[in-house]
Amino acid sequence: MSAAIRITGLTKTYAQHHALDNVDLVVDEGSIFGFLGPNGAGKTTLLRVLTGLARPTSGVVQILGHNVTAVDDSIRARIGFLPDVPGFYDWMTAEEFLRFVGRLFAIDRRTLDERVHMLLDLAGLTDVKTTIGGFSRGMKQRLGVAQALINAPQLLLLDEPTSALDPMGRRDVLDMLTSLRGRTTVFFSTHILADVERVCDTVAILDHGRVVAQGPIDELTSRYAERKVILEVTDAAGQLGQDIAREPWAASVAVGPTGVIEITVSDMDAARRTIPVLVADRHTGLCRMEAGEMGLEDVFVSLVGGGTK
Repeated sequence: MSAAIRITGLTKTYAQHHALDNVDLVVDEGSIFGFLGPNGAGKTTLLRVLTGLARPTSGVVQILGHNVTAVDDSIRARIGFLPDVPGFYDWMTAEEFLRFVGRLFAIDRRTLDERVHMLLDLAGLTDVKTTIGGFSRGMKQRLGVAQALINAPQLLLLDEPTSALDPMGRRDVLDMLTSLRGRTTVFFSTHILADVERVCDTVAILDHGRVVAQGPIDELTSRYAERKVILEVTDAAGQLGQDIAREPWAASVAVGPTGVIEITVSDMDAARRTIPVLVADRHTGLCRMEAGEMGLEDVFVSLVGGGTK
């Protein structure tokens, strides 16, 4: 399968700060690819490089087989982009705005008519005649995705498309993205793990400018399956959880109301050696200790941190 995006050794430096540090990434054509990372990890910087709004300090970045530092308008015309805060002309209607964007791409009138009607339907805005200034945030985001598709792009780049939306708005935007599966390559950055699990085939996780993991979701969860421990004790679960959280191998610790403790660990061997000792020190009974299944959130916490410690 050919790659819509291929990145090798990408570094982007601002003064002495490495916003991106030796990033390698491959996005297959036709996939819905989730680019995950906490705020400040470098996701927007990478999107700026992909769109030509920023130049790499070093490394090779190819989109649709072309080096981004040498692409011309013919390649950019095959890309759609939605920034994290899209801009609109509030006095236009959705249809007027889409026609305006279509004319910027010099799309012929007949083709533009067909695309505008199709995209208004896809965005659920066919019957909306009010101007964009009266739109909700969710309506604006759906219109933003529609304008990014007006040129029938081979590659759609989206920066945090659902981050400021309520649950209904998020669902609508994600439904739009799901409908594009197999028709165009979708690459979107986000820190909302549930969105990625719902629509993506493949993910990459970025932390402090470096890709710490990438691959199909089920492959990643399987790869890190041995990093979660389920522990059940007879009493003193809260105190035991605090003891475990102080251990260097404990990435996150969650104590349930029934004495069940879920632990994400960075070193399973150390956890297996230490946990029984901590249980014995607390003079509590150990009912169960086993490896647990990991979801994408567990993998993210294990690799990036941010859990309760």
